[in-house]
Amino acid sequence: LLAYQIAFDLVEGGTQDYIEAVRTGLPEPAEGPEQEAYAKLHKILSGEETIRLYFDFLNRNNHTDMLILKSSKDALDGRSSIYHTALTLQNAFTHCGTGSDAFLRTNLDWLARASNWGKFSVTASLGVINKGNIWNAMRLLGPYLPNAAGDGSGGVYSEGGALYALGLINAGRGKDVLGYLRDRLKEAGSEVVQHGAALGLGVAGMAGGNADAYEDIRTTLFQDSAVAGEASGYAMGLLMLGSGSEKCVDEMLQYARETQHEKIIRGLAMGVAFIYYGRQEEADNVAEHLLADKDSILRYGGVYTLALAYAGTADNAAVKKLLHIAVSDTSDDVRRAAVTCLAFLLFKNPGQVPRLVQLLSESYNPHVRCGATLALGLSCAGTGSSEAIALLEPMAKDPVDFVRQGALIALAMILVQQTEASSPSVAPTRSMFAKIISDKHEDPMARFGAAIAQGLIDAGGRNVTISLQSRAGSKNMGAIVGMALFCQFWYWYPLAHCASLAFEPTGIIGLSESLETPAFDFVSNAKPSLFAYPSATKPPTKETVQKVETAVLSTTAKAKAREKEKEKAKAAEAGELMETDEKKPEAKPKEEDTSMKVDEADSGVKAGEEGAPSTSKPKKQREPSSEKLSNLSRVTPAQLSYIVFPPESRFQPIRPVVVSPQTTGKSQKKGGVQRSAGGGGILMLLDKTPGEPIEWIEPASGVLRNIPVIQADAGVTVAEADPPPPFEYPFGQEGK
Repeated sequence: LLAYQIAFDLVEGGTQDYIEAVRTGLPEPAEGPEQEAYAKLHKILSGEETIRLYFDFLNRNNHTDMLILKSSKDALDGRSSIYHTALTLQNAFTHCGTGSDAFLRTNLDWLARASNWGKFSVTASLGVINKGNIWNAMRLLGPYLPNAAGDGSGGVYSEGGALYALGLINAGRGKDVLGYLRDRLKEAGSEVVQHGAALGLGVAGMAGGNADAYEDIRTTLFQDSAVAGEASGYAMGLLMLGSGSEKCVDEMLQYARETQHEKIIRGLAMGVAFIYYGRQEEADNVAEHLLADKDSILRYGGVYTLALAYAGTADNAAVKKLLHIAVSDTSDDVRRAAVTCLAFLLFKNPGQVPRLVQLLSESYNPHVRCGATLALGLSCAGTGSSEAIALLEPMAKDPVDFVRQGALIALAMILVQQTEASSPSVAPTRSMFAKIISDKHEDPMARFGAAIAQGLIDAGGRNVTISLQSRAGSKNMGAIVGMALFCQFWYWYPLAHCASLAFEPTGIIGLSESLETPAFDFVSNAKPSLFAYPSATKPPTKETVQKVETAVLSTTAKAKAREKEKEKAKAAEAGELMETDEKKPEAKPKEEDTSMKVDEADSGVKAGEEGAPSTSKPKKQREPSSEKLSNLSRVTPAQLSYIVFPPESRFQPIRPVVVSPQTTGKSQKKGGVQRSAGGGGILMLLDKTPGEPIEWIEPASGVLRNIPVIQADAGVTVAEADPPPPFEYPFGQEGK
């Protein structure tokens, strides 16, 4: 059991090449119980079990509020490219990993309005929605993927987006689809398809160091296409993530100085930063050269190189360097990046960041203020830090639109999985998001930020948090790289999909020795409202239209009075009495309702005494101080410290539920939210009565069990789940 637990923890925190080295290094006993145990270890280290369990968890516990998405769709004009992309991202984040495309199916008219890169992005969003569904990836994306000849019927934007989606589904665990993506990259005749294939290769093969894939992307780069070349730069860095390869860096920087395309330079600059991820002192020389370059884009890459090389270390020299750049560089982009990158250095010490960026958040330069918003959001994500929120709330009303955009996104990151009981800022912040989206006079960039914010605060069906560190407290490489790519949405919106790499499912998934999920309960020693799901949004009520009394002008009243006086005078002359005022019946005195009165004199009982009728409202029931939760339930990071497995319970975890809790600053010590550095997740269980029968939990509908990964071009028939009802998105074929 302990070996299985270590293997699951390794999969969550290790890179592809490291885990593969561990897996291939395991002995292979010929027979007996050891053979079965090592077979299960191989299965766990392949990553498939972790992916299956989390996909099942998110599918089973999906609590998406569809009315929020509907309200956003009604408010944002789908004919506008920026608003269409905003809603695409909101829906993708909200349904990330759940496999639910209900919103897309019920809004085909909105979906049909996507064109060009909007079509690319909405097809790529299928990869975010189905993240982890590696068994069905090829079948789900089949209608949009290019065929072997590279001339699929979906149009180049749908094909490119589908290849990118395939990479997102297999993010960090994509060795089985690399061959397919390489073939499509080499056969592609369009730079849009090359763009999608390169991004898909980079995300799926992250840190895999696949030399063949690197060569294919390098060939695409040398074609000097701005669109394909930008994606190639990112992908080269992702494939060689953390390798520190000087050969790769030298040729990438050489080409960056030769090309005339800014998009390619930016992609290569970020690629170099990825290659030096976690290398610390090894990156100093390259970072120094990049920061001294006259090209501001290369200096921008130098900032990220320094930040990713020292990610999570809080290195004092690196922090000082970034602060100096933030106030001295001549480029606004570089200054904004320098402030943002403070988060990558200090995310393990989130309480320090609000104090560090307080003055920067008040800078005269809006780009510095914008960088401060993302620094607060990334470093304090999921903590509910009151200090960070106090800085961001005024910035959400900043006169500059992109500062407001950053503040809204940051607030969502900080308040993800917080409740009104744990943070008083949740309700007003959610209301602010809805108000900004519905306000047609608001700046488009702010409305775009509010839509993304709504997706982030409800991400993964409200069952994931955003964290740059793993459950064990170490650096979460995928999350750090994903958020570094997300920050590039400033230049290229489709890169925002990579935020899904930082979404961490929050639940307790207990497994038996057979790697199946038994039914059992555990206790949360906290009031249910403290960690409950947000209540569903109520639909707007139809207001009855009341008739308004017609206004009468004073001059009209005077004229009517004069007319009446004349009529009275005429009637008096004729001897007739003409009464113009109707007699009103006298009001009867209001009868007192004596039916409910108690005659104290007769009964002898005074009000308030025992035996007198009660006039007080019934008291509300007291909320229980604890609740029972079942296996595969959502448990937020702040809730972990309240989780208890009763001693009499049949199943007990092999390791503690909570490991090394961290606070988010002084404000959190006063009963605030606590962030745990580790715990929860997949737990191996010790069965105290192994001979008795066990009730098992069946996988949620649409989740496959013990099914091998479908090889894209192996030509082998494998078992699949029952297909969903026939359905084609409106842009399934060009011209429709």
